[in-house]
Amino acid sequence: MNKSTLFFGIDISKDCFDVYGDSLGHKSYPNTKEGFRSFLRVLDKSSHCVMEATGCYHHKLSMFLYEKGMVLSVVNPVIIKRFIQMKLKRVKTDKSDAFMIYNYACEQVLEPWQPEPAYIVRSKELLSLMQTYSRQSTALKNKLHALENRGHGKSLLVTSIKRQLRNLKKEGQMLENELEALIKSNEANLFSRLTTIPGIGKKTAVLIMVSTSNFKSFESHRQVSSFLGLAPNERSSGSSIRGRSRISKTGDGLLRNHLFMCSFTACVHNPHCKALFDRIVAKGKSKKLALIAVCNKLIKQAYAIAKSGLPYDPNYARN
Repeated sequence: MNKSTLFFGIDISKDCFDVYGDSLGHKSYPNTKEGFRSFLRVLDKSSHCVMEATGCYHHKLSMFLYEKGMVLSVVNPVIIKRFIQMKLKRVKTDKSDAFMIYNYACEQVLEPWQPEPAYIVRSKELLSLMQTYSRQSTALKNKLHALENRGHGKSLLVTSIKRQLRNLKKEGQMLENELEALIKSNEANLFSRLTTIPGIGKKTAVLIMVSTSNFKSFESHRQVSSFLGLAPNERSSGSSIRGRSRISKTGDGLLRNHLFMCSFTACVHNPHCKALFDRIVAKGKSKKLALIAVCNKLIKQAYAIAKSGLPYDPNYARN
């Protein structure tokens, strides 16, 4: 850490953002362009702003500071939460959170933040809306099933639900086509290479690219597995604690589900995945555990293809 750096901890909400800095103390600004400009006047070239990734609220301020050439870091809110718990702080206000973010910045090594490409941001918005429609569709299907089993087979309620399901399917397909076209127009080469992996189809390839931002911020396939919640969590200590290892299930649940479904096809058509599955099952392990290992193998193959620039090679030496 450079001792001449002036850190500013920022806690953002919908209407305002609270800032704590060593030279500034605590101050609150409106979450508007006028508030951004007022905050900018207290910064200089030695300033380093740190904030949480608070959904959509941090985006405008982070983009404003980045465009003005300021150094900033956007930190996972879970990390800040654990840091506050570690410090045994029990008071939670916007003012105290800004102060704790400032303390975190002073104690930890920070990575400078850079915005994702515009097409990735757009892709994530499309994907989020697709997931919303998917959840609505599932809820309506459950309601339709209940009504039909009560004898309302041709009622107004059933007709209305079926009409809404058709609309959701149509809208979802339109968004899916737009998402695929957006990916192909920006990363056609990587998309084509990922789909050469036996077991990974077009939908899964798109999800992988969007969720990982084309693997650009990952240094290994293990980091990708942890990010997607497919890395095993072991719980053991001494002779008394022997917890069952489970995957963490953090990250993108939709992509995780797609990869699990892809693992069935990969066990048949992907020679490396088939060999891994057979080896694990032969040791007496469960088939579900073997399928999760295949999911991680698919991630490893996708990461290697993205970084190497080469398509899938079925004759590549197995490891």
